[in-house]
Amino acid sequence: MIEFFNIKRDIPFMKYARVTTVISLLTFVLAVAALATKGLNLGVDFTGGTVMELHYPHPADVPKIRDTLASIGLNDAAVQNFGTSQDVLVRLPVKADLSSAQLSDKVYAALKATDDTVQKQRVEFVGPQVGKELYENGSLALIVVCLGIMAYLAVRFEWRFAVAAIIANMHDVVIILGFFAFFQWEFSLTVLAGVLAILGYSVNESVVVFDRIRENFRKMRKASVPEVIDNAITRTMSRTVITHTMTELMVLSMLFFGGEALFYFALALTIGIVFGIYSSVLVASPIVMWLGVSREQFVKVEKKAVEAEI
Repeated sequence: MIEFFNIKRDIPFMKYARVTTVISLLTFVLAVAALATKGLNLGVDFTGGTVMELHYPHPADVPKIRDTLASIGLNDAAVQNFGTSQDVLVRLPVKADLSSAQLSDKVYAALKATDDTVQKQRVEFVGPQVGKELYENGSLALIVVCLGIMAYLAVRFEWRFAVAAIIANMHDVVIILGFFAFFQWEFSLTVLAGVLAILGYSVNESVVVFDRIRENFRKMRKASVPEVIDNAITRTMSRTVITHTMTELMVLSMLFFGGEALFYFALALTIGIVFGIYSSVLVASPIVMWLGVSREQFVKVEKKAVEAEI
């Protein structure tokens, strides 16, 4: 395995388990508080509304478009580049006094008055009922993914690892949602996709550490449980640094150069990767230790085989 650096002595992570757990609890509570007091700023995908795609023969002036929409009373419209600097996506929330067709015609007329080169490419309407179904299906997807992760880890390792991993993963999810609630960033289907991706990404890191813990229990017969876990984390650090640095560089390139359409998706991934590393090492591992993981849970089969031979 490629090593970014070679650590001679194991780092005593479990010695500071209580401190890191307190930090995790504080961030978790703050995230929950933000969700409870401010709530998520749900996008048109969930709340319903009108989506318009516009094309300009020249780079679109997005701030000017926002000002134009604000002048006709649409301050809550979301405007962003879509694909190229010449294409613009406009998301409009539902208006009780206007139908989708009337609203899109009003917007197009206002934009046409300021720049007659604008062309309307498409108009789509997402009804409130559809938005509600998307919200419910998205929540169901999160629950199903979590249950699948628990089942997989319980079969591959042991139930203590499954519980620890799901607590760590839900910690990551709540932190991401807390950021979006606190700063009132728009939460759309693409952001939900990012959250689901982080669930899979984070559990992968947990599996790597858990696999080394299981291996250490068979090899380090005289070591204590904290020593076994410390060695597992230390020996996987090079892999963690290389993997997460490369992934974060790719995600940051989307964040800074991917345009507004990918911005919040990349932002969710960026937050999730950072906290995913933290939770896999400093949340999941202490929980496994406190749940009572022991060597006997992994070597009992070998003991029975020896006794049978005798």
